[in-house]
Amino acid sequence: MDCRRFSIYTFGLLLLTGVGGLTACRTDYADLPTFSAERKLVQVVVEMPAGSNHEQQYNPGTQQFELPQKPGANELIEFLPVPGNLGFIPGTQTAPISPQAPADPIPALVLAESQPVGTVLEVIPVALLVLDVNSNLEPVVLAVPARPAQRILPDATDWVSLNRHYPGVRQSLSLWFQHRNSAAETRIAGWQDEKAADQYIRRWLR
Repeated sequence: MDCRRFSIYTFGLLLLTGVGGLTACRTDYADLPTFSAERKLVQVVVEMPAGSNHEQQYNPGTQQFELPQKPGANELIEFLPVPGNLGFIPGTQTAPISPQAPADPIPALVLAESQPVGTVLEVIPVALLVLDVNSNLEPVVLAVPARPAQRILPDATDWVSLNRHYPGVRQSLSLWFQHRNSAAETRIAGWQDEKAADQYIRRWLR
């Protein structure tokens, strides 16, 4: 069933024939637009809520959130819980790090209170964190919620204000990402501002 064409008429037929067809309606998070329709803001799909140590990744094939299937990836982070909501930016696709590796969407970390898996947040990118994982560069977009009521860092809306008002954030996040995966050697290749983050997102739009 194409859930985008779901109508009152279809719903009436399902009531007559059984509601089993309703279970086929799942959100295809990978097919969501990169920017929200009304406000044209970047969107992030939450895979791993803030405060969790359990890895989850969205599988577009099954349209479900599953344990990571990558070689060397940990199902459980044997370190501190994730300090934000970790997820991906839909409608993007980066270059694979090797011929055998899949082309993944851009990863993003949203600094906000814990959000359920599958939550779609409108965000404001504030930085680009570039990780060196086993000699492969893996940028991560750092963002804050676009809605002021959802922010835990109310005075951070760009790279300058983040560092001015919350100077310890960069050090804390660097430490967490370096120790996130005990099976991989990770170092911080660098930090860039919100303009670099925006350019990176637009570079890898599908």
